[in-house]
Amino acid sequence: MGERPFGYSSFQVDLTPYVLYGADNVVAVRLDTEKFGSRWYPGAGIYRHVRLVKTEPVHVAHWGVFVTTPEITDTYATAFVHVEVENNRQYAVKGQYTVDIYELDANDVIGEKVASTTKRSMFLDAGSSVADSVSLRVKSPKRWDLEHTHRYLACVSVYDKNKLVDVYDTPFGFRTILFTHDNGFLLNGKRVQINGTCNHHDLGALGAAINKVALERQLRILKSFGCNALRTSHNPPAPELLELADKMGFLVMDELFDCWTVGKKKNDYSALFDKWHEKDIETLVCRDRNHPSVIMWSTGNEVHEQYEPEKGVARHLTEVVHRFDHTRPVTFGASYPSKSAMNGTELQVDVHGMNYAAGVYGGPDFYGKFLNKEGHEHLSGYSSESSSTMSSRGEYFPRKHHVSSYDLTEPGWGGLPDWEFAALDKYPAICGEFVWTGFDYLGEPTPFNSDASVLLNHAEALNREQMAQEKEALEKIEKNRPTSRSSYFGIVDLAGFPKDRYYLYQSRWLPDLPMVHILPHWNFPDRMGEVTPVFVYTSGDEAELFLNGKSLGKKKKLPYEYRLRWDDVIYKPGELKAVAYKQNQKWAETVVRTTGEAVKLKLTPDKTSIKADGEDLVFVKVSLTDKDGNEVPTAENVISCTLVGSGEVIATDNGDPTCLIPFQETTRPAFNGLYLAIVKARFGCNGPLHLIVESKGLERAEMKIMIEN
Repeated sequence: MGERPFGYSSFQVDLTPYVLYGADNVVAVRLDTEKFGSRWYPGAGIYRHVRLVKTEPVHVAHWGVFVTTPEITDTYATAFVHVEVENNRQYAVKGQYTVDIYELDANDVIGEKVASTTKRSMFLDAGSSVADSVSLRVKSPKRWDLEHTHRYLACVSVYDKNKLVDVYDTPFGFRTILFTHDNGFLLNGKRVQINGTCNHHDLGALGAAINKVALERQLRILKSFGCNALRTSHNPPAPELLELADKMGFLVMDELFDCWTVGKKKNDYSALFDKWHEKDIETLVCRDRNHPSVIMWSTGNEVHEQYEPEKGVARHLTEVVHRFDHTRPVTFGASYPSKSAMNGTELQVDVHGMNYAAGVYGGPDFYGKFLNKEGHEHLSGYSSESSSTMSSRGEYFPRKHHVSSYDLTEPGWGGLPDWEFAALDKYPAICGEFVWTGFDYLGEPTPFNSDASVLLNHAEALNREQMAQEKEALEKIEKNRPTSRSSYFGIVDLAGFPKDRYYLYQSRWLPDLPMVHILPHWNFPDRMGEVTPVFVYTSGDEAELFLNGKSLGKKKKLPYEYRLRWDDVIYKPGELKAVAYKQNQKWAETVVRTTGEAVKLKLTPDKTSIKADGEDLVFVKVSLTDKDGNEVPTAENVISCTLVGSGEVIATDNGDPTCLIPFQETTRPAFNGLYLAIVKARFGCNGPLHLIVESKGLERAEMKIMIEN
């Protein structure tokens, strides 16, 4: 009946001509995961929701309502509502429609009606569709922004001969966006720094299948360290992501493709581009264009055509996007800004995205060159991909196949967070950054990665001899497989546990939050008397470090300095204390202690009740603690968990990228003191769930999870 070769595209198939009335019908879907692919783990199977939609013959078309907001003042705002109605009858119909606008709260509860129209007539020929538009004025509009996510609902009612036959609801928001050349990004006329992260669509131990509860947890974690923007790298997201972004207050760079006509691996999107790209653009834009969170459409990432501006592929894609939405700018992520941000390709988009411009692909002053180039007087820019710093949570003198959490390791094409911070501080006209990545993700475990993406990332920065050396190194890695299951780029690990970099970004992105963080932990019995550097991340401007009550000196952040370092500390067990100051006033303090052996288990759930809807989840962090309740950061005891009641532990994890135990197993070692259990209730069940967590030689822990009926 139909097909869609791009696995990320939402689409519909009309079953009407094929239905056997009065009989059972079977819908069969064949998934081809061999013919089509992408550069990382995308999941295999139906990993987004499928719905059966039933309508009357006269109805609003698929994604047939588009709301724009051309005027917004404190006194009033205009909602311009474009409506497309279909007539599937075999005869002409004189239809009518109305539009009502309501306030909509964060729980999707419809509030006060604030505007409405009278019935508008439309004549629909047999088997045709007709479009019409109407303008409504809303008094004293409540604007959508990152702190106040006010939304409205446009409710379109369709009538056939005065009989109500369809009601179609579309949430939207009143807000203005503007990318400027000299003052960054403006939301409702006020400058907002884009503090964003790039993320693949997998949900860690749960795989690629969409679960809104797990996705909301990810967004809560991102928001907790100041992230306010998301790049859907490098594919159309699940629609639930945008629903949550609207409600929780995130800006979204909504991305389409990882390649255009020139591919990056066999059977990728380049094989589909000529036939499908316009349809896939239409699908994404028409599906997502009513979300106030979406501020940019991205047509691609690190595409070969960026070096061939004369072909005009970027311009063509920009024009295709604007057929379906003229209210937002079009962009893409350029992989070698010092070339492709200066060769004319950047003028074929509305706003230019630059990957790793502060590092090897640009340099510390590249943003200044970009802003001051002749012809760029009105062009706006931002970092579409930054950093790629690598680390393993809690590893400071790393074991095999781990990367140090001192946050000083970058892959050659990337850079350190500090580099990007400095470049953005030097050139505040740049709109901000999207860090690679918010979370660790399945696949692509650089620097222990032997697949072709490593060579692709290095391709433009290395000469032929260096590329040959890189290829040889990859071949050696391949001989020693298996290595790692997941990436090291995340600010947060695969289980959702913060790495040290979490606090570096928090200190930068939440400057008004009093915080100070010490790394490393202080459990190093084998480093007695050895130099063990200590770093402090703080939103203050200086800090004093104490070891066992003795001051190791006070350090102040210098210009373009974002971490405080005591590089010559001699390890002695005991207590590290940091006291941070801001403008000469005490700001925050924290302590790290040498702990005893692990003797107990501590359970910290993200909530204590669960809905029996077959979707809700409870994420339980399991910590190993000493007799005084201190978390033991080096403990790696084997932990098992059991659930008593009508539910199951559907996955476990520990954040260790080298752990190859299947996620469905309930027994695995902790990694640097932590373990995660994910609990789900059976649909329609009753009674509480009891989670029991055990480890040999340790005091076991239990908790009750109540069922919400």
